[in-house]
Amino acid sequence: MIDPLAKIDPKASLGRNVTIGPWTHVGPDVEIGDNTIVHSHAVLKGPTRIGRDNVIYQFATVGEDTPDVKYQGEPTRLIIGDNNRIREGVTIHRGTVQDRGETRIGSHNLIMAYVHIGHDCVIGDHIIMVNNASLAGHVRVDDWAFLSGFTMLHQHVQVGAHSFLGAAAFLNQDLPAYIMAVGYPATPRTINKVGLARRGFTPAQIRLVQGAYRTLYRRGLKLDEALAALDATPDPDAVLAPLLQSIRRSQRGIIR
Repeated sequence: MIDPLAKIDPKASLGRNVTIGPWTHVGPDVEIGDNTIVHSHAVLKGPTRIGRDNVIYQFATVGEDTPDVKYQGEPTRLIIGDNNRIREGVTIHRGTVQDRGETRIGSHNLIMAYVHIGHDCVIGDHIIMVNNASLAGHVRVDDWAFLSGFTMLHQHVQVGAHSFLGAAAFLNQDLPAYIMAVGYPATPRTINKVGLARRGFTPAQIRLVQGAYRTLYRRGLKLDEALAALDATPDPDAVLAPLLQSIRRSQRGIIR
């Protein structure tokens, strides 16, 4: 399963049924889990741990060190989960000791062509990043978020679960859970109703999220007033919990 034209460092660790294509470079301190496929011309550097059942396409660079000028060659790492699709030309950098010391990618993500994920980012599960989406360092993206093509995310911003960022948007403050935002800079427009329906949210739950959006963005309330109103909203399924959490953890402020 290893093409004879691939270059595999003796200090790399490969699981069962791993496939490595021609002209791919796998460096030392790279661990690749079972059933993972790495196509031709990819570059994998370590320390990096890649889970099982991933597919990495041609010309991707995974686990390179960061160009951040603070980085001075310290031993940082990249952790990738299972069942991810990392498409052509993607670049994913390891962390820095000034932050977490690692970049972390979850599982079941689709990372399309030429996406960039900078140092110390934390990416959850079931996320779609469309072609040329770019994350600066220290960005957090929660589960089920959708980042459209050519989106740009400022360092340290956070993206809440089930949110949607429209094509070519620039996000320089945090995007709360469930919210759809577009523009440069990104501004909130509505909730990610289609995404919620696809993921099994009931009509009643979606109406609850829509009501929360109106409270947050349409009633002219200050943020603390909106949060107080949302805290008082009956929510038997705790549907609003991700929204409230994504707002309260914000350090840069949310888009409004």
